[in-house]
Amino acid sequence: VQLQASGGGLVQPGGSLRLSCAASDSILSVLIKGWYRQAPGKQRESVANITGFGNTNYAESVKGRFTISRDNAKNTVYLQMNSLNPEDSAVYYCNAISHLREELWGQGTQVTVSS
Repeated sequence: VQLQASGGGLVQPGGSLRLSCAASDSILSVLIKGWYRQAPGKQRESVANITGFGNTNYAESVKGRFTISRDNAKNTVYLQMNSLNPEDSAVYYCNAISHLREELWGQGTQVTVSS
């Protein structure tokens, strides 16, 4: 099973990006749980997560600005990021768990917020 993350890029402060994480197999084999990010010199931190039923949880720093959602038919999870600021700059990783209870990570997508 592979996770393909996409949607990162360079955006100005106040701008928006939408990240996508698609699994190569169905939700019966792998459940995408959410997004993490890691900035240079910092530990990886949880940004947002979502259950298979759509219940969500967010880091305090992104509440009200980021929205996580999922399309179970496509086994894809999205992260809509609005009102971005330079502190949001990081490599964003999606996280999943397989039916064998293996933890999986996407390859990461770079988000840079700069004027």
